[in-house]
Formats: sequence, structure tokens, C-alpha cells
Amino acid sequence: MKSIFLRFFVFLSLLVSAAVSYAGKVDTVAVYSDAMKKEIGVSVITPDDMSAEKRLPTVYLLHGYGDDNLRGYLDRTNVRCYADLLDVIIVIPDGDTSWYFDSPVDSAYRYETFVSKELVAYADRNYPTVADRGHRAITGLSMGGHGALYLAMRHQDVFGAAGSMSGGVDFRPFPENWDIKKRLGDKSEYPENWDRNTVLAQLPLLRPGALSIVFDCGTEDFFYDVNCSLHKEMTKVGIPHEFTTRPGGHTWEYWNRSLRDHMLFFNDFFKSGNK
Repeated sequence: MKSIFLRFFVFLSLLVSAAVSYAGKVDTVAVYSDAMKKEIGVSVITPDDMSAEKRLPTVYLLHGYGDDNLRGYLDRTNVRCYADLLDVIIVIPDGDTSWYFDSPVDSAYRYETFVSKELVAYADRNYPTVADRGHRAITGLSMGGHGALYLAMRHQDVFGAAGSMSGGVDFRPFPENWDIKKRLGDKSEYPENWDRNTVLAQLPLLRPGALSIVFDCGTEDFFYDVNCSLHKEMTKVGIPHEFTTRPGGHTWEYWNRSLRDHMLFFNDFFKSGNK
């Protein structure tokens, strides 16, 4: 709790000291996925004063169901300001309704491969990133919260820190929602697909201390129970993490605060020298 308050005061001091309005530069690009044989829309937010001589950490930000790389974060949050305030590059891919799996039933949806391999390679090739796991973080909300933890746990060599905001970390209680059965098959017919692709199922993959993890959920959110269950299981098996609950639902009002907290958590991670 102390660290959360410290990050909040650091953020306030940045805002108070700012003499100008911070808003990072947004590039909208099309990144070709060889795995899916198509171009994927990606928004990349960079600091206004970015130069090729200075290498910066990267935060990958995954959207929720119904949004894309343009709708959601860019029009409902102040995400642009963090690129300048915290001197980071923020990458927002269009994840469609993929849940960020490589779908076992539809080869046209290979978003795990796209984000963790193709997109990271593109960002490192085209922007002045620090190309190591100690300077890469990933988070997201709802569907994207599931995707961020899922991808980070499966690719600990790529990401060093991960978060989830109101994430669908265990979607098995929701077999008819959000196109999940289009990506995994009907739950009654393919129960193994549903079991092995939750965030909970990835916990045995975690190497001790490999990831710095932060996640949260509002107490009025329909994903509250599954997030509490993830917290209990991670605590039981001794996985270090920060988990926060507070009043709120599945809303942009809630996620604006969460995004601030996650960005400051990642800022601490980048400055820690963790590799």
C-alpha cells in the first residue's frame, strides 16, 4: 500500500511541475503479421521530444472487447500524457476479439504470436527502444487484462513486468460471452481449450521472480471473483504480486485510475535495473 501512495505522489509532483500540456505523439501504423498473412493496425505513442539517440522502455497496452487500437484508450483515457511524463513508448495493437490467443480452432487468429514476437520485433526495429525484457512491460483491461498476463507468463524472456485491469483472467464462468467460444470452440465440446488457456493455467510456467506483476479489479465488477481467485492462488504458490481492489465497476472511470497506477508501477520497474 505504501508503494501505491508513493507512486501517486510522484505522479502528482510531475503534474504540478509541468508547465505545458503533455501529450505524446501518436503514430498509426499497419504492421504485417506473417503468422496471420494480414496487416494489423497499431497505435504507437512516443514522447514529443523523443530522439534516436536516447533509448526508451516500452509498455504494450492491450484493449478490451469491442475496442481497437484507436477506440478506447486514445479517446477515453489520458494515455498520451504518460509517454511524455514517464519517458516511455506505448504500443497499442488492434487485438480484434482474439483474447490474445493463438486460437486452437481458427488459424486466422494468432495474436499470441503477433504480439509477443512480430509486434515486439517491429517496435524494436522501428523505434528507439531498449530491446530487453527489463525494459518491456505489458498490461491491458478486461479482455486485454487477460491477454497481458497470459502473454507475459508464456513469454518471460520478452516481458519483465505485467499487469491486468479488471481482467477476464478466468473466463470459464462466461461460456457464451465476448466471442470466446469462437476462439476456443464451444466449452462443452472443447473443455480442454478453455481450461488450458486461462491465466490461472499459466501459473506453473512462472519462474521464481521472473515477472513483476500488478493487477486490480473493482468490487462491483463481474470479473471481481475470478481476480480474487487468481490473487489467492498466486499467494498460495508464493508468486509475488500487487493486487488491489477498490469500489468500481467495469468502467472507463475505473480504468483511468488503474492505468495511472500501472504506468507508475512500470516506471518503478524500469528504473530498478531489473533484467
